[in-house]
Amino acid sequence: MDTNRFSDWIQVDARRRERRWRLGDRQRWCRGLAIALALVLTWLVRIQPASAVDYNKEFLVGADFSGRSLTDASFTKANLRESNLSGSDLQGVSFFGANLEGVNLTGANLKNATLDTARLSRANLSNANLEGAFAFNAKFDGAMIEGTDFTGVDFRPDVLDALCDRATGTNPTTGRKTRDTLNCD
Repeated sequence: MDTNRFSDWIQVDARRRERRWRLGDRQRWCRGLAIALALVLTWLVRIQPASAVDYNKEFLVGADFSGRSLTDASFTKANLRESNLSGSDLQGVSFFGANLEGVNLTGANLKNATLDTARLSRANLSNANLEGAFAFNAKFDGAMIEGTDFTGVDFRPDVLDALCDRATGTNPTTGRKTRDTLNCD
């Protein structure tokens, strides 16, 4: 009987060790799989180029995009009336035909942005950088432009005259006077 008990104990002990080994093996396999998935996801996030966001024809009245990086996004014909884009990086963004009435663009970077046929009436462009932007047919009626940098932006003569009448200040980022960037007399 004693040998039988000993034999039973050895068999039970062997089964326990095998079960522990299987559990440990399973845990190691799951841990390895989790690490592999994390590495693959990290690689995909770093490799994939950031695709530009498309807000074309969207109704975004009163939206808050302040302080965001939206480079190369598209807001073509979007309604952004009274929205907040202050301090945003908007390089290369298309606002073609967009409604930007009353929008806050204070300190925004609009380098090389497309603003053609956009309505910027009563928009706050204080200290914004519009260097190289395309805004030939944009409307700036009542826009606040203190410290705005318009270097390299072409305007219709009537729009340029209206902007020169109220141009004041120096852009804190570029150090250029608003009047100088508009080539006012």
